[in-house]
Parts: sequence; C-alpha cells; structure tokens
Amino acid sequence: MIRHIVLFKLKPEYTWADERVTEAERMAADVGKEVEDLLEWRAGRNISERAIAYDFAVMGLVRDEDALQRYLLHPFHQESAARWREISDWVIADLEE
Repeated sequence: MIRHIVLFKLKPEYTWADERVTEAERMAADVGKEVEDLLEWRAGRNISERAIAYDFAVMGLVRDEDALQRYLLHPFHQESAARWREISDWVIADLEE
C-alpha cells in the first residue's frame, strides 16, 4: 500500500474567500469519488495558525505503484491539480504502508 500526501500553501495573493480557492477545495474533496484506484481519500483545511503550517492537505491510499500512476494520470485528478497549481505551492510524500 502507498499513502499519498500533498500539502498546499496558498500563494500570498489568494485567500479562502477567493472563488478559485473554494472551487479547488471542492474539486480536491471530489477526487476520492472520481478516482477508482483510491482506497481511501481525505481532504481538508489545516486548522493550525503556525507560520510554518500549510493551508490544505489531501491524503490518499492506493494499492501499489501502478495504482498510484493511474491516480496521477486520471483526468479528474489532473484537472484538480491544475487548479491548485494556479493558486498554491505544494509538497508531496508517498509512503509505503
């Protein structure tokens, strides 16, 4: 199993009041419904106000490396990632479980 984790930091010119941000948040939540290879999916806003904190996170679980590649290439995931790319910077980690 592989746990896929992405942390998003909004670019300084964007806030949660921006329609592009709330649309990206909605799409991220729906990735779990749209991508068949995801065994688990969580998405949500960070509640920490620490300066080093990221603003939003997604976590998914896939069976193996092949499933991870299918997830990454899935059209709905690609569209969601494109929206986040516009409004944020991010870091990822893929952990074996």
